[in-house]
Order: sequence, then C-alpha cells, then structure tokens
Amino acid sequence: MPLVSEMELKSNKTSLENSYKEACGDKDFVSLVKSLELDSKSAMKMTSKLQETLEEKSHCKNCKGTFMCKNSYNGHVLIPTKKENRIYFTYMPCKYEQQILEKTRQNERKVRMKDIDTKDKKQLSVIKWMDSFYEEYDLTKNSKGLYLHGSFGSGKTYLLSALLNELEFNKNVSIEIVYFPEVLRSIKEDFDTFGYKMQRFMHVDILLLDDIGAEKVTEWGRDEVLGTILQTRMEQNKTTFFTSNLTIKELENNLALANNSVDKVKARRIIERIKQLTMDMELISENRRD
Repeated sequence: MPLVSEMELKSNKTSLENSYKEACGDKDFVSLVKSLELDSKSAMKMTSKLQETLEEKSHCKNCKGTFMCKNSYNGHVLIPTKKENRIYFTYMPCKYEQQILEKTRQNERKVRMKDIDTKDKKQLSVIKWMDSFYEEYDLTKNSKGLYLHGSFGSGKTYLLSALLNELEFNKNVSIEIVYFPEVLRSIKEDFDTFGYKMQRFMHVDILLLDDIGAEKVTEWGRDEVLGTILQTRMEQNKTTFFTSNLTIKELENNLALANNSVDKVKARRIIERIKQLTMDMELISENRRD
C-alpha cells in the first residue's frame, strides 16, 4: 500500500514539473514569476494559480464592462501579491467594478430603511436584526455592532448604510461610513490629515468600516491605523460595524503578514477586538451589482 502512495507522489511531482516547464514557454508567465521574485521551486507549486491570473488579465484586455466578464468572480481579477516572502492571491475589483462601487457608495449615502427590498428572503435575518437594533439603540448604552460578511454584491453595505442613515436622521447619531481600503490610501497620500481622520474614526458615535480585508495589508495599516481605531472604540464602548467578503477566520489569516508567532498574535489581537465590538452574521445572496 505505501508503494502505491509513493508512486502516486512521484507521478504528481512529474506532472507538476511538466506543467511548470510548459508554462515557462510563455513569456508573460516568466515575467510574472520574475516580478514576484519567485524561485523555480516556489513558482512550480503555484503554476496553476499564476496561469489563472494571466488568463483573467487577458480576459480584461478587450472587456467593455462587467456584463462581458469571463472571470471567476464577475468584475474581479485574481491578483498575486507578495507579503513577507509569501504569495497571496486576492480577487480585486476591475476598473468597471470600481466605477460601479463608487456609484453604489454614492447611493448608499442617501439610502434609508424604507428603501430596503424585503422580498429577498436571504436578507430577512439581517433586516430583523437591524430593526431590533434601531428600536433598542440608545446612545448612552453599549450597543454591539455587526460583522457582516458574505458574497460579492449581496447588499451588505447597502443594508447597514440604510440603518446608519436612519439613526443619523431620526436619533441625531453621528455616523461615519468609510471604505477601508480607501481610508488607508487617502491617509498615505495626505498624511497631514492623519490625526484629524483618526480622531473622527475613533470617536464618532457609530463607525462602519466597509470591505475590511480588501486592503493591501501592511504592519502600519493593521497595527497603527486599524488596531488603534478598534482599541479606542472598544475602550469607549463605541458602536462599530464591518462589512467583508471574508469570514472572521479568513480575515485573521489575511491580517497575518508572515507565518510566525509574533505576526499571528498581532492578527489575533485585531480579531479579538472585532469580536468584542460586534455580532457575527453571514449574508449570501445574488450579486445585485450585476
């Protein structure tokens, strides 16, 4: 029995080597491997993923919009990034999806709870939670927010924006709805506003950090920005919401830059703060952006 297993291992290794050699005949594949600074052994292990990236990028070249998208996730491209000598593959929105997201965010700034479509049964549990939260919310009491995760375009941000806008309008609650990857980018580009923005994010009555986990993770962004915001809000019992395409466990893995005990502890610390601040709910529904 062990002999068969050993033969299978050798066969798989040979197949992997042949696939890699064949892929190296493609100059785009070689260029991608070089840009990621991969040695041949590492590149060989992820040949299929690297080829998938190249295939998805080729689909984008002549694409006229998300209605033409041929990729695994509509409007998204599989992108490899290197962090602390490890390669991570992440689905990032294409230029057309980014335009849709921006338009969606503009609409979300205006949406109210009366605008929510209650016909989608997959959203009912979230809507019921929101109704209860709205009725019971008291600015003087500690109210846990929501970590709402689920599929692309399922309406996570739309629903929570409706709740927050309603609270702002009817209960005079100060709110801040921010697209987290954009927060990090804007702070880097205009560091003079860092202090002001951080104060706002730490002390506003209710904060929604939208699409957490979609950002490029750095020690500074994780520890100095996100960690500081969450620690302060936790200490001051400030209500905080999150949306993400990642489960909390997946987010923890994403936040761990390097596979060592120190980095894992830092990622776990962020996750514990999120758990302290929120309830965890999932929303899997049709992609409304289509």
